[in-house]
Amino acid sequence: MSANADSYVVGIDFGTLSGRAVVVRVSDGAELGSAVHEYAHGVIEEELPGSGVRLGPDWALQSPEDWRDVLRTAVPKALAVAGVPASKVIGVGTDFTACTVLPATAGGTPLCELFPDRPHAWPKLWKHHAAQPHADRINELAESRGEPWLRRYGGKISSEWEFAKGLQVLEEDPELYARAERWIEAADWIIWQLTGVETRNICTAGYKGIYQDGAYPSADFLAALNPAFAGFTAKLAREVAPLGGLAGRLTAQAAEWTRLPEGIAVAVGNVDAHVTSAAADAVRPGQMVAIMGTSTCHVMPADRLAEVPGMCGVVRDGIVPGLWGYEAGQSGVGDIFAWFARTGVPASYAERAAARGETIHEHLTSLAERQPVGAHGLVALDWHNGNRSVLVDHNLSGVIVGQTLATRPEDVYRALIEATAFGTRVIVETFEDSGVPVEEFIAAGGLLKNRFLMQVYADVLRRPLSVIASDQGPALGSAIHAAVAAGAYPDITAASAAMGKRTPAAYLPDAARADVYDRLYAEYRRLHDHFADGAMLHRLRAIRNAATADTAISDDTAVSDDTAI
Repeated sequence: MSANADSYVVGIDFGTLSGRAVVVRVSDGAELGSAVHEYAHGVIEEELPGSGVRLGPDWALQSPEDWRDVLRTAVPKALAVAGVPASKVIGVGTDFTACTVLPATAGGTPLCELFPDRPHAWPKLWKHHAAQPHADRINELAESRGEPWLRRYGGKISSEWEFAKGLQVLEEDPELYARAERWIEAADWIIWQLTGVETRNICTAGYKGIYQDGAYPSADFLAALNPAFAGFTAKLAREVAPLGGLAGRLTAQAAEWTRLPEGIAVAVGNVDAHVTSAAADAVRPGQMVAIMGTSTCHVMPADRLAEVPGMCGVVRDGIVPGLWGYEAGQSGVGDIFAWFARTGVPASYAERAAARGETIHEHLTSLAERQPVGAHGLVALDWHNGNRSVLVDHNLSGVIVGQTLATRPEDVYRALIEATAFGTRVIVETFEDSGVPVEEFIAAGGLLKNRFLMQVYADVLRRPLSVIASDQGPALGSAIHAAVAAGAYPDITAASAAMGKRTPAAYLPDAARADVYDRLYAEYRRLHDHFADGAMLHRLRAIRNAATADTAISDDTAVSDDTAI
């Protein structure tokens, strides 16, 4: 591979709040320069940009222009930081959050750029959960009909995925649904922008688009949901492309945006979590990678097919060609900590943190880690953004039990960290109980910076934690895929071995702490199973949604009256 010594690839990671680009040497995976572009619109949750049209509860949208801006700004900046001539770049790869999906014309124009005042015209971010009733109907019908594909998703389709979100568009804005000639993952749309060629990758098609054994759900099934939904798969692509494959070549326009050479290889699109496996050199059976950020996604290759309750999916070739790829996840992790730091901490804590030169998260962590395990007397459920696995119910909500007048912010903060670790243990145990062993647990993502949190996970899981040896896991993984697409390596496994990196057993469990955590985990499981049916939590959400709707109606009336005056 000496020919790769003077060659480079670019990986571009499109996240929830920002996009980043990294320049990587093909021969050894060395990361020479990176740059981040913060999305101007961020997550669109309350009202549409420009028009001010209000959104309902559980909506989460994004702007395609933010994604284009990543190409225009982050890529040239990363090249400049790396000091690498663009002429030596041989390929580019990308990854995206998923399911982030948008309606578009047959030419790829996002409908939000044609109908900016229509909420359903905008891309729906992965954490858009307003389609839960539509997901419930899909699941009920599939179960009653014995649809075989349902077993590949642990028995439930998520409201985050393509079909539930598509059905929501049809039933809430049928005119716009009819205008949508394409229903396409952002992971594939960005490749279309780079190459001028429409492709669909096996990863998003399989995990988010119910594509199994070469087919989508039947028109008969879709018609039973809604007669107008029978032709939904015509908005999807019939051909799917393999991971690491060549999607096309960089167009002149995309070359102008990125300052990369026209005609270089563009890899088939991918999902941020799944592509991280390559970055961690974790593409062998039994290596579970947890990509820990605002949410956590658990992905793992395996050499066997099994039914794992509540898994997000199992897809042949879904992580690396030739193996089954499993996915599970937690809908809220870093987002939960951020919520509490934003809303549950008195000003005195922020002042003390600032005086010590700490962020509020660092300060809460420093206080929490001084406690013996269990000293706070709390147990929490990590469902503040719903439950992705193993209950697959995004109408669930968070619960904290054991608070007294003596409970302090650091107590709650630690209990929330522990709750997310307990949620991960549920997932790992569910896989192993289903006959899919987890041989190595590898952590990746932004939360690796919190060493206390990592140690809690090792203690709760009672197993060593390996960690990815890169701060840019998804972007590095995308760069590795770009190297394969450019022909520098024969396959993902070879490229990952040369360019990926991890530190094995970076955190080891402490037996004494783990024993106490076993007791706390038993209480977590009792709480988990008690609220698993969602009865109380669903009723509370319904009351909230009704009150929110009433408020929105009052606000609209007030605006209307003001206009009349």
